[in-house]
Amino acid sequence: MTTERMPPTGSPLGAKSGRQAELPSVDQSASTKLLPFVLSAIAGSVDIIGFLGLDQLFTAHITGNIVILAARLVADEPAPVAHMISVPVFIAVLIIAKSLVAALERLRIASLVPLLLLQVLLLFGFLAMGTAAGTQIDPKAATMIFAGMLGVSAMALQNALVRVALLGAPSTAVMTTNITVFTMDVGEMLLARDPSRIANARKRAGRTWPAILGFLLGCILGGAGAAVIGLRSLVLPTGLALLALVLGIAGARHTVQSSPSISEERPA
Repeated sequence: MTTERMPPTGSPLGAKSGRQAELPSVDQSASTKLLPFVLSAIAGSVDIIGFLGLDQLFTAHITGNIVILAARLVADEPAPVAHMISVPVFIAVLIIAKSLVAALERLRIASLVPLLLLQVLLLFGFLAMGTAAGTQIDPKAATMIFAGMLGVSAMALQNALVRVALLGAPSTAVMTTNITVFTMDVGEMLLARDPSRIANARKRAGRTWPAILGFLLGCILGGAGAAVIGLRSLVLPTGLALLALVLGIAGARHTVQSSPSISEERPA
């Protein structure tokens, strides 16, 4: 009997021969470590651009739309259609994303790159419609409601992918959770006596603070852009989404290359 060592097979999407695709980890390479920062900057910029340009529509902080609706109802003001349908659209896209991930898993293809690619396409559509509308934008127009839902859909995909496609990633759109986790971990590092608990807290904090910083930076840059050029400033998150796609492809390649070789016995 002789043993032949077969090279691992796969594509940049992470397809594996004969077994389930291995998911990239946020800690495995420089590209995946940078990915939460870039994704958070996308969420921050899209959220503030949509808020300023589409009658206070939240695309990333989706539950904020419920607060806006409640405030409008209390003030006896008309409820915006975009706000009313944003949460159902968000949920529907999450269901679609989960179904897509399940289908990709059956094909032994890691879902990170496909989800990032879909996000790029959705944000490009949001940018194209916002640019076509020019400077006179009516947030209540059907085209602008549809454009806003493209932004909501892109953020739904992003929320999904950090849960199912990138191991160890923090939230990149819900900063309340990240700030809570980061603050508790800092307290753990300062007050805990167990070295293992301190090490775990330091590791979590190291994953969380780039996401917080990225979201803050995205809000600053997105808000500044929206104040000057309106929805055309969506070129920022769209460009960042392209960068995230490149980082995702690099991370998927690193996962394939670093996976153990598959050994297979064949008769002499």
